[in-house]
Amino acid sequence: MSDPELADSHCHLQLGVDSSALLSRARAAGVTRFLVPGTTLADSEDAAALADPAAGIFAAVGVHPHEAKDFEPARDGVRFEALARRPGVVAIGEIGLDFHYDHSPRSRQIEVLEWMLNCAARLGLPALLHNRESGAEILAALERLGARENAGVFHSFTENAAYGAKAIGLGYRVSFSGMITFRAAENIRSAAAGLPLEAMLVETDTPFLAPVPHRGKPCEPAYVVETAKKLAEVKGTSLEAVAAATTANFDRLFARAAGGTAAGTET
Repeated sequence: MSDPELADSHCHLQLGVDSSALLSRARAAGVTRFLVPGTTLADSEDAAALADPAAGIFAAVGVHPHEAKDFEPARDGVRFEALARRPGVVAIGEIGLDFHYDHSPRSRQIEVLEWMLNCAARLGLPALLHNRESGAEILAALERLGARENAGVFHSFTENAAYGAKAIGLGYRVSFSGMITFRAAENIRSAAAGLPLEAMLVETDTPFLAPVPHRGKPCEPAYVVETAKKLAEVKGTSLEAVAAATTANFDRLFARAAGGTAAGTET
């Protein structure tokens, strides 16, 4: 029997790795769809250059909250929107708030996040959200914008199930990374248990957050299988069911922007 078909909804393949080797190993493990997010204008250009929808590789363009201090909408907005309109770009991200490191002033983080969210809504693209110790503020920003269909996804979700239900109500999905396999991550497993599989994606955050049993190594898309296995265990279902649901969610969230069904699969 063939491996279940999986989608890695967040993998930074442009960050100094041999992407061809990573993709080869991932495909051998049954991973057929990949979303490569950007974190700066230059990094987003690199992500967009990797996009190859026929090969199942899609890109997102965005400015990470760590880099928000260097993004000026009045100066950089036109260049950014041009990137967002490039073929194979299916989302705005990685964007969000990070109040743990505060590498950019919080006020600037919020300003750039809101500009990016409005850009995503205007272009009809979903957003990939980074949220670290900023849950109340990011939810408030989403509520100000209002609910919309296929609004985006909370990448590497770490909030509780009640928070996740609010996000889902605004049109967002939740994505689980290798953190769900970490011994101390009972809070993440509890959230996954309390939320519907129909609103979930899986990811690696390559090259970060390698799951058990690969902790301590650079992460890669093939390892999304371990995250999916743990999610299946938490949900009391099969790997095949998790793969089918999360891959279908990937297609629904990103295929419309890609001009059809994701990864060149048959309609």
